[in-house]
Amino acid sequence: MTTPSIVWLRRDLRLADQAAFYAASQAGPVIPVYVLDDDTPRHRRMGGASRWWLHHSLERLDADLRARGSRLILRRGKVDEVLPALAAETGASAVHALHHYEPWWRNAERAVGKAMPLHLHHGNTLAPPGSVLTGSGTPFKIFTPFWRALSERMPPAPPLPVPDLTAPTHWPASDPLDSWGLLPIKPDWAGGFRAEWTPGEGGALERLETFVRRAPKYAEHRNLPSMEGTSRLSAHLHFGEVSPAMVWHRTAAAGGSVATFLGEIGWREYAQNVIVQLPDYGNRNAREAYDRFPWRAGPDADADFAAWTQGRTGYPIVDAGMRQLWVSGWMHNRVRMIAASFLIKHLLVDWRRGDQWFWDTLVDADYGSNAVNWQWSAGTGVDSNMFVRIMAPLTQSPKFDAGDYIRQWVPELAHLSDLEIHDPVKPVRGYPQKIVDHAAARARALAAHQALKG
Repeated sequence: MTTPSIVWLRRDLRLADQAAFYAASQAGPVIPVYVLDDDTPRHRRMGGASRWWLHHSLERLDADLRARGSRLILRRGKVDEVLPALAAETGASAVHALHHYEPWWRNAERAVGKAMPLHLHHGNTLAPPGSVLTGSGTPFKIFTPFWRALSERMPPAPPLPVPDLTAPTHWPASDPLDSWGLLPIKPDWAGGFRAEWTPGEGGALERLETFVRRAPKYAEHRNLPSMEGTSRLSAHLHFGEVSPAMVWHRTAAAGGSVATFLGEIGWREYAQNVIVQLPDYGNRNAREAYDRFPWRAGPDADADFAAWTQGRTGYPIVDAGMRQLWVSGWMHNRVRMIAASFLIKHLLVDWRRGDQWFWDTLVDADYGSNAVNWQWSAGTGVDSNMFVRIMAPLTQSPKFDAGDYIRQWVPELAHLSDLEIHDPVKPVRGYPQKIVDHAAARARALAAHQALKG
């Protein structure tokens, strides 16, 4: 019998349009493997929300594989040690996997490739990062020309079908998923997650089909947090439960303003290209001048940061977003921008503290997208908003009709009128006063920026 191949899974937990599964199935028996390898110094450890999602996504993928006569093998350890040992145990001759672009995964791919034959395939992006180049043959650093050039290469290739999988003669042992301790227990803070999300390929495709019906109105509704106007596909895309090519092909013909949504998929692509060029983008300012920025530190800054994480700033739109994040593991995109700007510019807290909080609490926490979005808000990125453009949350809230959104997530204010709810004039029992005055915070931020310029 033909020797089996290992399919090494990471953020690509699906069967449809999965080039590694497809290629391995053409070669012979397939052993699907997920290695939990984020406890080693090489990796950035997944946050709590991501670990919750991963547990359920792996559980669902195993069920999908078993329905096709296969199964998912779980192992824990350094992947460049685990996979060669598994190959020796099973007689597997090669590993198939999709390319990943986080710096730790690129390092892991090199290590595995030195240990045994590794076949890497594309499939987590619309076009391989580094393949969309300027006229002079260099990678783009600015989004708009990048997106223009990428758009000229669209549509992507049609999605691959779910392959027929042949089982190996003998299955190797697998860790019990529960033994990995991915789920919160004491306390179990994931009740809101369970009510909100259905991880796995089936949940992703269901969410995609629901969005296709709304996609023509995307531009009109995406900035209104009180409406269900966004796709909510971000976590499914991050874990690879649906491919960006599948999303493109299902939505591109929807009509209306769907092109605006496709541009958001383009922004995700751009983020992957940025972290290939600048692997430490999640930890270091792209504009070195900001290394001298006078971020606040000390007990007062820590207290303000804590108030921000708890949704206790006294700014209703910010607090609604931070509470939505804590309960559901997700925050509306417009509110993410407002909340990020508030932390960075109203509170003068280093963007990296916000990035780390989002990394731990978002179910869609993504190294590239998180870093690009936070550095855009901070003005520190290669393509970013100017620091001196300071979002005014008390203006943003009524502008985007966030009243019902606030009522949902800040129940202390639910009784207020549409005029009052964005900025309560009188104290409300149980709701904090503003931790900083907007005008004073704006002046402080501009002064700090001016000091940076010298």
